[in-house]
Amino acid sequence: MTHSAEDRRVLLASQPPYLHPPYVSSKKRAPARPLVALPSALASFKGPVFGQDSLQPGDCDLTKQHSGEPLGERIIVIGKVTDDDGHPVRGALIEIWQANAAGRYKHKNDSHAAPLDPNFSGCGRVITDNEGRYSFVSIKPGAYPWRNHENAWRPAHIHFSLFGAGILSRLVTQMYFPNDPLLPFDPIYNSIPDESARQRLVSQFDWATTQPEHALGYRFDVILRGNRSTPMENTRP
Repeated sequence: MTHSAEDRRVLLASQPPYLHPPYVSSKKRAPARPLVALPSALASFKGPVFGQDSLQPGDCDLTKQHSGEPLGERIIVIGKVTDDDGHPVRGALIEIWQANAAGRYKHKNDSHAAPLDPNFSGCGRVITDNEGRYSFVSIKPGAYPWRNHENAWRPAHIHFSLFGAGILSRLVTQMYFPNDPLLPFDPIYNSIPDESARQRLVSQFDWATTQPEHALGYRFDVILRGNRSTPMENTRP
């Protein structure tokens, strides 16, 4: 597919740059020289295909992976993965990881002085169905300090990884929550030049998914390509 100059401008504005100085870590991660295009091979146009037997029972319900219930506000996150024409992406593996309700990851490098939750590991997996749909049950993550700048706090967010049919490489993005007061101060969120593209990273409260006396529902759709594509951490047009 070829893009016009305007299409390319829109695409560039919808994706975060490799280098965004307010996001301090990007100074070390960004390439110092122009990227080298490698010749394409047939194998690069085929993505892996996953089946339900690749997952374990409960992988998509992060509240049922231990002997007890985790602490925090229970949420249900649903969505649909499509291409730029609205066609569903079937059989894609979605993995998520997140902090617990206190804003701490279950990881040896997380030194935040917040409690760990023995009943919450913060990781889940699911495969999209024939309509490209997915669903997770989890706990709303807490904000946490990240030492990027003075008084730096990351907004509540869930990391998404997508890999599989119709996806030529692993794609990584983040889902934020509506009306989070920390979003205007977050360099990662604000590394995306276009405001409408940034808003595509913010989930929507979903009343139809909300379950009485159980969990609030949020919707987060992912578009893989085109001018309305979801911003990804590891892609540039």
